[in-house]
Parts: sequence; C-alpha cells; structure tokens
Amino acid sequence: MKFLTATDRYIARLVFVPMVGTLVVAAMLLLLEKMLRLFDFVAAEGGPVSVVWRMLANLMPEYLSLGIPIGLLLGILLAFRKLALSSELDIYRAVGKSYWRLLRVPYMFALVLAAINLAIVGFVQPYSRYLYEELRFDLRSGALGASIKVGEFNKLGGNLTIRIDESRNQGKDLAGLFVYGESESKQSIAVTAEKGAFLRTDDPDTIILRLDNGTLVHDDPKYINPRVLSFTNHDVPIPLPKIEAFRDRGGKDREYTLPELLKVSGDMSLSGELRDKAASNFHFRLVEVVMMLLMPLLALALAIPPKRSTSALGVFLSIVMVVTYHKINEYGAGIGGMGVVEPVIALWVPFLIFAALILWMYHVIAHVPGGQPIGALEKLVEQIGKGLKKLLRFGKRRSRLIKAEAAT
Repeated sequence: MKFLTATDRYIARLVFVPMVGTLVVAAMLLLLEKMLRLFDFVAAEGGPVSVVWRMLANLMPEYLSLGIPIGLLLGILLAFRKLALSSELDIYRAVGKSYWRLLRVPYMFALVLAAINLAIVGFVQPYSRYLYEELRFDLRSGALGASIKVGEFNKLGGNLTIRIDESRNQGKDLAGLFVYGESESKQSIAVTAEKGAFLRTDDPDTIILRLDNGTLVHDDPKYINPRVLSFTNHDVPIPLPKIEAFRDRGGKDREYTLPELLKVSGDMSLSGELRDKAASNFHFRLVEVVMMLLMPLLALALAIPPKRSTSALGVFLSIVMVVTYHKINEYGAGIGGMGVVEPVIALWVPFLIFAALILWMYHVIAHVPGGQPIGALEKLVEQIGKGLKKLLRFGKRRSRLIKAEAAT
C-alpha cells in the first residue's frame, strides 16, 4: 500500500498552489512597503541605490517568518473550501474518509514549514537582522561611500566644505564646483572650478579632488591681500574621516539565536531586565512556530461554509484571527520583557486559549452533525447583507418616485 494515495496527491496539489501564491504575495507586499521607506532613508543619507537591495535581502527572512504561517493557513483553507463548494468533500465523507484522514497531507506541509520557520527565526533571522543593522550603520557613517549631495554645502574631512552644481555619469563628472577649506593656523583657500572629479590614491585614508579650469583664492593672516590665481588643473587632497567599527552581534534580542537566548535568560550575572527580554523573545519565537501545528485544524474549521452558501466569511476571519494572535504575542513579549508578567505566562497562556478555541472549532465541524463553528456569525452577516439589499432597493424606489414627481 502506498503511503500517499491518489486522494492525498490531489489534496497536495490543491494546497500547494494557493499556499505558495499567498506566501509570495504576502512577502512581496511586506517588502514593497519597506522598500519605499528604505529608498527615502538611503536617499536622505546620500548612499548608493544598490544598498537598498542588500537591506531588503537581509529583511527577507523576517518577512518569510510572517508569511509562512499565513501561506500555510490560506493554502489549506482555500483547498478545502474548493472541495466543499464542489461537493467533493461530501463524497469523501460518504465513502468513510474522516476529516482527520484528509488532513494527512496538510499536516505534512505544516510539519515541514514549521521546521523551516524554526530554522529561520531561530538561526537565520538573527544573523540577517545583524547584517541589516550593520548596513544602516555603514550608511550613516559613510562607510558605503555616500555620495555628495548636489546643490548643497557638504562638510568633508579636514574642515573642508564643497558644493557641486551638477553631477553626471554616476558622480564621475562634476560641474560647477566650489571648495572652501580652513586650517588650524587660520589659512584658508576658496576655489571655484568648471569641472572636477574624485580620484583614488595609494593612501586609503585620502582621496584627491581634481579641479579643471578654475580660480583659487589663498588667504593667510600674514598676507596683506589674499593671493588669487587661475589654473587649468589643480588637485585638492581630502582626508577621509575615520569610520567607527560596528558593534558585535547581540546588541539586541532579535540578533540572538535560540540557544543564545536560552543562555542569556539563564545567566544570573546579567540584570533581570536583560534576562526577561531574552526569555520573552525566546518564548515568542517558540509559540509562533508551535501555533503552525494548529493551522490545519483552524483552516478546516473555517473553510467549510454552511450548506447552500458560498460565504467567504471564513477566509476573512482566518486572517483576522492570525493577525490578532500575532499582535497579542507581540504585546505579551513586550510586557514579559519589561518584567510585568512572567514571559512563560504572558506568551503561553494566550497560546493555550487560542489552541482551545481552535480545537473546539474543529470538534464542532468534524464531530457535531451539521455543526458550524461560526454559524452564528454566518447568520449575522447574512442578515446584514439582506438588510443592506433592502435598504438599496428602498433607496432606488425613492429616487424613482422623486424623479416621477419632478417630471409631473
């Protein structure tokens, strides 16, 4: 006997396509929302556009950890909803296949994705988050080669100020330059030039600004009048500011792996606040992964609409429940990290309540004849829909009467 029957393979196909589609769409929407902010941030810091894609790549594990549970839930829900609306689910039930038996393949998906999500939140995400923070630091400190902002006065090393009217060829060709520098001995130079370009030197701490066709004014307290000269080419050495090294990984709880969080939470030499934050983050990641094992039951309970109904209330409610539970976990992690409530209580008690609700919903749909866990909500939505239709019909009749009276 084969482990996977034709029914299992059929359900696997029904689950796989919407699951992957939902996962990709959810991740892309989260990335697009973040990408706009990153473009604004990078532009404000004067950094290269390529750093945006590197930052987004380091955020991908974090968004995958959010998108995987939603993709799993909606993939299973839409598959069983299709089976229910086409009456195939009734046929499977009639030939003796229980709901639990039909959930064999969805639970395979759930176990595999839960393991992947555990690897992401436990080991991949801490490193990617650290690399993301390092890119932000490098961008702000100038380690990524921040560009000179056109049309503004830019402060450089060695009390040097530069202004550029135009930048072409990705900053390689500059036009309309003004340079002003002052030394500690009160000597100063002011230079204007038609063209210019930055050149590298053998010294990594110094670059050369080569100016073409300009005028230089050199002033010194010893001079009666400043010296003025015209030049065809003139080089201005610019010392680069020293860049501070980025901190080691582990400056934030999100940068610790699961074993490191467990170690920090049990280190009595640390303050109680640090231990609580580490423990809270540890349990937050665990409950998010463990909840994925209940997603097939929740999806099945919400996928099957009442007889002779095509209501999509279950789809909407599933998203609301998952997002609400995630926000409750974030709140629990917050108060657990502040020491208001023990992290175990703050995070596992909501999990137990949510798990009990899911198990009750599955029991109603699977073992209660004609059971519908959200039947009351379905009826309420149906009544609201009928009321809105009546209201619209009444409005149309009234508008026709008004038009008829106006015509007479």
